[in-house]
Amino acid sequence: MTLVALSTASVYPESTAHGFAWAAQVGYDAVEVMVGVDALSQQTSALQQLSEHHEMPICAIHAPCLLWTQRVWGTEPWGKLERSAELATAVGADVVVVHPPFRWQKEYAAGFVDGIAALEESTGIAFAVENMYPWRASQRRGMEMYLPSWDPSDHEYANTTIDLSHAAIARTSVIEMAERLGDRLRHIHLTDGSGSAKDEHLVPGRGAMGAEDFLAHLAARDFAGHIVLEINTRRCSTRAEREADLRESLEFAREHFSVPAR
Repeated sequence: MTLVALSTASVYPESTAHGFAWAAQVGYDAVEVMVGVDALSQQTSALQQLSEHHEMPICAIHAPCLLWTQRVWGTEPWGKLERSAELATAVGADVVVVHPPFRWQKEYAAGFVDGIAALEESTGIAFAVENMYPWRASQRRGMEMYLPSWDPSDHEYANTTIDLSHAAIARTSVIEMAERLGDRLRHIHLTDGSGSAKDEHLVPGRGAMGAEDFLAHLAARDFAGHIVLEINTRRCSTRAEREADLRESLEFAREHFSVPAR
């Protein structure tokens, strides 16, 4: 069964604990934990307690591979992925979301594709490599900042993630990317973007990515992975505003992830 989950990143700057509470209150099926500077996100026992208290399973762990989490669990990238797999196993998650290496991580990038495959074989966890984007300082010019590629369909990863906000920056069709990935598409970060150079993570339906068509496309092809809402609610000035965005996102996912009548 496809779970509709909430990323704890969606409630930032509130804590990981708040992420579980919001997911339970609004009615999500599960949680994806963003491992970050919040100490709770790094602690197995704390996450187990939050999951049990809120009766909210953890479906995925997002490895600490963002710019602002580069020093979480040290600076050695393979060690961070191994710890992410250990955490996933302990809390019952079956997916670790990972970004491709930055271009300055040349040694890590050189062995990335084979290293991910080896980790999957040794841990039994799916490492779903996420699409990123060229960094754009303007509307016309971009710079490749990820190796071996920002597009996971360029390589033979067994498991991948599509993020609609990232695809908006790259100005690429998520339906076409999904077609290229086929059964290797394991995980979705459902959000939206306008096509600007900013990683907006809009509520799905508020951008230009055709999120409703993408969900219908997935449903028609019997997608059985996780759909995780990863939106930006930092501009919400009240709890009521944040709840409204989280609820609208969940309702959008459930409305549009449906198989057309035949």
